[in-house]
Amino acid sequence: MLKKNKEDKKNKDDQENDCDDKIIKPRDRINSLDCSQENSFFDLRTTKGQFLFFFITILTSITITQILPYEELKSYFKPSTKCHLECPKVHAVRKPTYWIYGKGGDGQWVHLIKIFNKLGMERVSELESDTADLLWAHDYPFNKLRSRILEFKAHQKVNHFPGCGFLTNKIDLATTDMKYVPKAFRLPEETEKFKKYAENTEKLFVVKHHQHRHIKIQKLSEINFNDNETFIQEYIKNPLLIDGHKFDIGVYTIITSIDPLRVYIYYGDILFRYCPQKYIPFDPNVLDKYIVGDDYLPTWKVPSLAKYYNGLGYGMKESFDTYVRTQFEKDPQIIWDQVEDAIRLSILTKQPLLKNALHRYKYKQNFFEMARFDLIIDSEMNVHLLEANMSPNLSSAHFKQNSLLYEQVIYNMLNLVGVGSYLHRESFKKFDAETDAILSSDKNIMVNGAVCSQLPCSESCSPVECHLCKPCLSQNEILELHRAYREHVNKGNTKRIFPVPINDSKLPIDTKFFRELSSSNQLITKWFHQKCINDQSWCQ
Repeated sequence: MLKKNKEDKKNKDDQENDCDDKIIKPRDRINSLDCSQENSFFDLRTTKGQFLFFFITILTSITITQILPYEELKSYFKPSTKCHLECPKVHAVRKPTYWIYGKGGDGQWVHLIKIFNKLGMERVSELESDTADLLWAHDYPFNKLRSRILEFKAHQKVNHFPGCGFLTNKIDLATTDMKYVPKAFRLPEETEKFKKYAENTEKLFVVKHHQHRHIKIQKLSEINFNDNETFIQEYIKNPLLIDGHKFDIGVYTIITSIDPLRVYIYYGDILFRYCPQKYIPFDPNVLDKYIVGDDYLPTWKVPSLAKYYNGLGYGMKESFDTYVRTQFEKDPQIIWDQVEDAIRLSILTKQPLLKNALHRYKYKQNFFEMARFDLIIDSEMNVHLLEANMSPNLSSAHFKQNSLLYEQVIYNMLNLVGVGSYLHRESFKKFDAETDAILSSDKNIMVNGAVCSQLPCSESCSPVECHLCKPCLSQNEILELHRAYREHVNKGNTKRIFPVPINDSKLPIDTKFFRELSSSNQLITKWFHQKCINDQSWCQ
């Protein structure tokens, strides 16, 4: 027995010696406790084993990804979170997106892009433009992009209204027979009409191009009456002068709805542009005396205004207002009342054309408009409307000091139209019902409680005084009142000019102006009036 045990020990030692004779690479030492493993099917010390392990690992991974949905598979790799209550669903949040359409480089949109970024929006390329939340078009988009816009969803926004050219086309606006607009004539079709108007008069006339080029006072003998891209307009030859300089004013105007009509102006400041050369002695051949160009004279370089703008920190409008009060001893509000009336009247005049163009599109809430109305003031403090610019300049390339004005205009405009929301959201899609109610609920828009709760309104919608009662309002009318309410809450430094602000509790429904309004405009006007009765902040 002892002999047999010695033989077994010897055989075992021989096996160990055989193992010792084999060369074991350092990377295989960990797995070399038993040399018999080298013949294993998954022996990672061998090339064959490594290849099989790699192949089967890849094959297994592909199989799993095909069987399990991506979102479910991703959940297995998330760190576990213990929730005392039910864990909320977590998903990636997409930023609201915008696409800029138009010629020119980003230089002209620096301030626009800056505000978009500050609002947490993301710019997309044309490839993703169909799903962009906001289309910002510098050029008129309803020619080349019409088919795309027709397919827009309810939440998508466009910064122009279809047919806005009826308002911003220089010839169309100038030749509209309207208060505040100097008399104008189309060429060549109104040549004879113009000649008859101009005979035996000392009035001056300026020839204008519809693209705002080649503007100049010309004699009748110098006018090309066959140019169908020009028009002739009466020239205001007694402009109000500041330090001898003629000037114009640019009022940024936002239209949030066409039917019913709602119009606001940015009231935080007004763009004042002064002619580089003094007006007197007048010379029609020196355009810098009476035409405002890109290199105009800014407020901060006009001596009588610089002390207010530079020294006291006033804006352009307040510097002008202070000058008018002190130098002319007149109330500048006389001017601003006319400015508001001129803008309001011009938009009301074009509203039927805009409404007709908008009718072709499914969602009328897709659109808003920000235009700049240019006006001048004569020496008698009368206001004259010259033009409305569809895509006004928002670049401070010429004057860096205008940067803040442009950014404030953009920010206030976007807040007004519901783009710059304080509440976090994906896209501009409709909020959930709970969040939507936080912004406004029916209690915020309902008026006339004492009237609506009693006869005849409790039983009928026929009487005029019942039209604002909830049972009498259509769903579309209720939605419009919600939009109007939110605009008022978010109006910031803008001022509503239509519906017309009301200074007292009496609504002038018996006036010709009110009677000529459309039924939808009458309804929204009466609603604002009722809100004004309850809260004076709604009067203006």
